[in-house]
Amino acid sequence: MILRLLSAVFLAWAFGFVWFFATLPAPAGDIKTDAVIVPTGAAGRIQRGLEVLDNGWADRMLVSGVDLEVRPDEFAAEFGVSRRRMNCCVELGFAAVDTRGNAEEIAKWVEKRGISSIRLVTSDWHMRRVAGELSRTLPSTVTVVPDAVRTEPNFGVLLLEYHKLVVSRLTALIQS
Repeated sequence: MILRLLSAVFLAWAFGFVWFFATLPAPAGDIKTDAVIVPTGAAGRIQRGLEVLDNGWADRMLVSGVDLEVRPDEFAAEFGVSRRRMNCCVELGFAAVDTRGNAEEIAKWVEKRGISSIRLVTSDWHMRRVAGELSRTLPSTVTVVPDAVRTEPNFGVLLLEYHKLVVSRLTALIQS
């Protein structure tokens, strides 16, 4: 009996992992939202967020989870953002240190500004977990458009992120 239960758990885990890496989220098209949200992390995220602004698909951008030592001028210089663009449209959030913290920082920012739709820009392998955390912190009236940055993650990254996703979902189930 115990062997069957363990086998069933292993099969569920294995099929879940195959689903996770075989169906990584994709970039969004030219959908317009009120804002673009970029949790810091892997390469390509901030550039994609700025591309969204440049294309007029969002009017403002929050970069969540920025290191406390980063200054706006340094950020602007590193990513080629004009002073005008920084002043009008790009905000740096310094409150988050992890994915759950990103969700909390984003939810407060969205509420304070009365935003009703966001484009979430993050790595394809990170999208499901951050979107899940956001679904628990944002009001149901806020539309979230996933916009995944394509990556080529190695097996270790995928395995670690899959386990983090499983833990995140189990934690959500236990807390509800």
